Amino acid sequence: MSRLAGDAAVTYRGSVYPWHCDQVGHMNVMWYVGKFDEATWNLFLRAGITPGYLRSSQRGMAAVDQHIEYRRELHAGAVIAVRSEILDIEGRKIRFRHEMSNEETGELAAATTILGVHMDTQARKSCPFPPGIVEQARALCRAGAAGPAAAV
Repeated sequence: MSRLAGDAAVTYRGSVYPWHCDQVGHMNVMWYVGKFDEATWNLFLRAGITPGYLRSSQRGMAAVDQHIEYRRELHAGAVIAVRSEILDIEGRKIRFRHEMSNEETGELAAATTILGVHMDTQARKSCPFPPGIVEQARALCRAGAAGPAAAV
């Protein structure tokens, strides 16, 4: 069962197509990661980490740690949704979680927790988030989870 509340932000909706499946008929791991990546950009948009902000400020984001739990297999034809939450943000780091569910059955198919780092694309090194983004992201954090991000 999902850890995220039913009202958690839906950051991705889609389907599993036959070409997403491996030799044994299950969605291949590369597609889980790809769908989680698409959900990430929708979550970041809600936090103010928009494409426009990244371009105009010469900033970028890098995933530095990711843990994936595979719970239930997904097959061609499955309709899926990813619900996401920001766990914490501080300084240059943001930690967030995605949960992918089979919308027909309600079963949790996979979950991932990711640690991302805010980057200066010119200097090619990490840098702190601006205060406005930190405030906006903290407003999205679930209650009690706005503490410091894991050390990088």
